Amino acid sequence: MARTTSPAEELLYNPCEAEIISVADLTPDEKLFSLRMTDNRPLGHLPGQFVQLSIPGYTEAPISVASSPTRTGFFDLAIRRAGTLTAEMHRKVPGDTVGIRGPFGSSFDLTAFQGKDLLLISGGCGLAPLRSLIQYCQDCRDEFARVAVIYGARNPDALLFKNDLAEWRNSPAFDCSVTVDNVSGGDCFYGSVGLLPALIPPLEVIPKNTIAVVVGPPPMYRAVIEELKKKGMASSRILLSLERQMRCGVGKCGHCTIEHLYCCTDGPVFRLDQVEGVRGAI
Repeated sequence: MARTTSPAEELLYNPCEAEIISVADLTPDEKLFSLRMTDNRPLGHLPGQFVQLSIPGYTEAPISVASSPTRTGFFDLAIRRAGTLTAEMHRKVPGDTVGIRGPFGSSFDLTAFQGKDLLLISGGCGLAPLRSLIQYCQDCRDEFARVAVIYGARNPDALLFKNDLAEWRNSPAFDCSVTVDNVSGGDCFYGSVGLLPALIPPLEVIPKNTIAVVVGPPPMYRAVIEELKKKGMASSRILLSLERQMRCGVGKCGHCTIEHLYCCTDGPVFRLDQVEGVRGAI
């Protein structure tokens, strides 16, 4: 008898059609795409998860969801032009359709965050997956104590979500600090200039009531973790979202393994104490 595919397996293994609602430039290399599933079902993601994006005739790529599930009727993907698939995606316009599988992976433990001070730290493209969590904190602000957003980029042109950053910096709900590595002549920038870890020492941190979330390029992690440890933060209270090249998204191909861990199913969100001794994790 032929084996039938369950609805849950359909979402895992077969791309479902999503329509592009809008496209906005973030930087010269990144665009923000708002999409909706053409069957009008919600994506069903949690902050920190990712989807597999596909275009017929091209390959697939894992993309973090950049909007909160509290924002209904659409979901956002921030996509950097970095290869054949993403270059084709950058040519898409509203009304075009793409394939979506997922959502996949572990998410941020929102229950564990309740009543806690949050340090939400991101560098470069790491603000895309963290934006989902920041928006969730905006929409459910009473669930959390103090929320500090810390973001760094190479230069002012590389800053993602400039409108969001301005909103967060002006909001009484957040402490928001932004820095860039350097500023060229003629750039207009009103934040700090210097490396992102330098923003951590001035922070007032109560280690037993604080959870830190760190998302960004791998070279950033060690310096940020070192500064958090100086503040008395335990490894169990530091969460990381790790980047690996995922292919299947469901733990079958082994392409994203980190020793015994599968980044696509065990992660991408890990506690530091889960990966601290794992070779190649950080």
